[in-house]
Amino acid sequence: MALWAPAVSPVEAQHNIYEPNAHEFEYLSEDGEVTSTTHVFANLQSRSDGQTTIGPMSYDDYDRWAPLGTTNRGQDMMTHLSHGARTSLAIATTAIGLGALIAVVLSLLSSYYKGITDIATVMASDTIQAVPALLLIMLVSVVFQEANHPIAQPLDGGLLLALIFALAYWPGMWRSIRGPSLQVSEQEWVDAAKSYGQTPFQTMRKHMAPYIAGYILIYGSLLIGGVIISTAALTFLGLGINPPTPEWGRLIDGGQSYVSTSSWHVATIPGIAIVLVVIAFNALGDAIRDAIDPEADVDESEAAATGGGA
Repeated sequence: MALWAPAVSPVEAQHNIYEPNAHEFEYLSEDGEVTSTTHVFANLQSRSDGQTTIGPMSYDDYDRWAPLGTTNRGQDMMTHLSHGARTSLAIATTAIGLGALIAVVLSLLSSYYKGITDIATVMASDTIQAVPALLLIMLVSVVFQEANHPIAQPLDGGLLLALIFALAYWPGMWRSIRGPSLQVSEQEWVDAAKSYGQTPFQTMRKHMAPYIAGYILIYGSLLIGGVIISTAALTFLGLGINPPTPEWGRLIDGGQSYVSTSSWHVATIPGIAIVLVVIAFNALGDAIRDAIDPEADVDESEAAATGGGA
């Protein structure tokens, strides 16, 4: 959905979500005449608010096809959901990618030089982890948005959230690869690279980074689902992505009071989408772990039998 969002959206997001008052479309009125109106007017008449409902697999009164129904604001649900997937994945991949980069760089430096470098990294990591992650994210997000900082403008706060998530999550990723980094730094091939006159940067890049790449890939893929859930939760609380940028948490927030009505789909469909995406990324992390470390999938009884036979 995120990759082919414009193709799977029945209505252009620019027309239906971002600038509904600036675009018109034609439809066949009840008296059989072709009439034109703006999307903002049609959206106001097509809201799924518990009293009037444009449900899944139906048309609204303006002949607009809504395969997943409309939102509480009358926007097309499929359009909002597909472009919201882009928002969620852009934030999650940016946050985890940047956090993983920080974690890898610091783990290589601390394991190579040890001493004061390792102590300083441990202190910085403990300081960040001492504050609850969600509280830290909410605090920094509110401070930057209240100050109307330029960094809070892209994606209506999406870039800011990605940077905050990277700040909050790199300590956990760093701790997950600190052990393997210290282990590989003591290997003979690292000592051999040093004796041959390779620079520290070359040694870390060629002989240490490939060893820990698998570990950070596994841990990062498992964290992506958590970032997506946290983004939706913050938007649900009004602290995440601001309108008009589509986001799944805002759909759940807008439809929570209609779950028991005929407009149940407004909150239920994006909720199901979040569940499926998080499960998929967790399964991806497990699959990567099994592929990189085949012994991790060995049954305990088989391992015991092998050990006894040896």
